[in-house]
Amino acid sequence: MKKIKVGIIGAGGYGGCGAVELLNRHPEAEIAALIDQQDIGKAISDLYPHLTGFCDLPLRSPQDPELPENFDVVFFATPDGVGQKEGPKWLRKGTKVVDYSGDFRFNDPDTYAGYAARIGRTEPHASPDMLPRSVYGLAELHREGISRSDLVGNPGCFAVSCILGLAPAVKEGLIDLEGIICDAKTGVSGAGKKPSPTFHYPARYEAMNAYRISGHQHVYEIERELGLLAGSAVTLTFTPHVVPLCRGILSTIYGSLKPGKGLPQVLDAYRSFYGKDVFVRVFGPDKPQSSINVRGSNFCNLSLNIDDRTGKLIVVSHIDNLVKGQAGSAVQNMNIMFGLDETAGLMNPGIFP
Repeated sequence: MKKIKVGIIGAGGYGGCGAVELLNRHPEAEIAALIDQQDIGKAISDLYPHLTGFCDLPLRSPQDPELPENFDVVFFATPDGVGQKEGPKWLRKGTKVVDYSGDFRFNDPDTYAGYAARIGRTEPHASPDMLPRSVYGLAELHREGISRSDLVGNPGCFAVSCILGLAPAVKEGLIDLEGIICDAKTGVSGAGKKPSPTFHYPARYEAMNAYRISGHQHVYEIERELGLLAGSAVTLTFTPHVVPLCRGILSTIYGSLKPGKGLPQVLDAYRSFYGKDVFVRVFGPDKPQSSINVRGSNFCNLSLNIDDRTGKLIVVSHIDNLVKGQAGSAVQNMNIMFGLDETAGLMNPGIFP
């Protein structure tokens, strides 16, 4: 069987490296080219020595006249603004596109503009005509749409953690829609590869801080997706934090249980909702989870707890921000887009310790 040819744009960053790691063991896909604006001509294994002997392809310029054009799919492992400018030319060639950024997470220019303002982007979307055809790439909620699409916008890493943590509770009416709180922590790799004084080792070691309080861009995705599930608008409080950890997201989510709802009903609802979703694992309070349990994997581990004293549902959601929150979701979406086994290239237990 002919393998799917994948081009990775932004291959030199953490998201690109993650895609290389996953596609290297993919049984039905192969990396056809690695593309970046920096380190042109260097082997990817020179940047990431652990790839030596597994992938030694050079980084190539987007302007390289000998760059292949027969990709079946292109991953844009790039910051906001790149995919919306460059993606359409690949779509016109018949190439499918998976974009890591927020460029194609929204289906209309106005919603995109609200998101973009949160990250300081004021210019209008470069390809607004492409927005209606894009599909939000959270496979557990939009599998069918992804299977029919040639343009997928990967979800944000915080959004993956919080949406998966809340979806069954909202869909099945287990909690009140008012007063939901998402308290989320991420490792420093979420800031990307580019060095900055804020993330310099002496500044980050043993340091924790909240940031973009009541103004984080991923709130747009979380509220939209939960609103679709609930059939009405959802507004929640979301506070992100950076903790001195390389990779991983832990989101502690609070919602007020409706009368008559207890742990048995909650566990049943979550296990039923995710019954066919290999990469979401549901645990009760008897099996507390840790970020180490999903490190390097495409799994989301959900720990369900009830505070009887306050009547709160407490969901602790764990993902690896670089895998389920980024490259893993991209590969999962690719698998669905091409009608492959959804788990292809992704079934590994992660890294311990």
